[in-house]
Amino acid sequence: MEHKYSLDDFRQIIKRLRGESGCPWDKVQTHETLRKDMLEEAYEAVEAIDRKDMKNLKEELGDVLLQVVFHSSLAEDEGAFTFDDVVQSVCEKMIYRHPHVFGSGKADTPEEVLVNWEDLKKKEKHAETQTQMMADVPLALPALTRAAKVQKKAAAVGFDFAKTQEAWEKVKEEIAELEAEMEKMDGNIEEEFGDVLFAMVNVARFLQINPEFSLTKATKKFINRFEYIENSALTEGKQLSSMTLKEMDLLWDKAKEALAKER
Repeated sequence: MEHKYSLDDFRQIIKRLRGESGCPWDKVQTHETLRKDMLEEAYEAVEAIDRKDMKNLKEELGDVLLQVVFHSSLAEDEGAFTFDDVVQSVCEKMIYRHPHVFGSGKADTPEEVLVNWEDLKKKEKHAETQTQMMADVPLALPALTRAAKVQKKAAAVGFDFAKTQEAWEKVKEEIAELEAEMEKMDGNIEEEFGDVLFAMVNVARFLQINPEFSLTKATKKFINRFEYIENSALTEGKQLSSMTLKEMDLLWDKAKEALAKER
């Protein structure tokens, strides 16, 4: 009969791996060395969700849990906090931020829940200004995601466009400024390019599109189309490196048509 492991079993496994007679690799890890692993495991879980692959999602969530338990084990050795402290903290947070469920608060729609959530978060963090709330959005987040969160916090206090078209006009304004800087080719190009991206994130927010996911899908689409033109070239006995841009563009157009029919 298959042994059924519990969360306590898992914690003991990590403790043993990091113990004196444990694994040489696990024993030398730190919060800093595991930083990239935390990010990668979270992204891999998201990818499993996008693929609707429940078997893989189960595995990836386990890897995310591994990071949580491992960091908690490190922190316990440092005397900072324990895994139980992590659980205690998140339980307190969920109860505090859901007074409409666990208290006498009121929130009848998802939108009202989000408004209350932000207000409670602001009090919890003792943030006196909305600027502080913006600055607290983690720098480690992907840039597009961070921009969207900052814009959302600005919108929460009314600093926002009234409609999508106004946000789009801002994009065109920023593109014009980028074009002007491109003609001069001075040091402001990076800044102006960033302004275009920031403005596009605003449009994404109005269209209720996640800019990070949108760009990920666009990149995937590019790879699929590129694969089509490369395979087409190989079928004709050609290498891409020996083809002209015009020839590749013709195959690219065919790729767009062929892949569009497969949707």
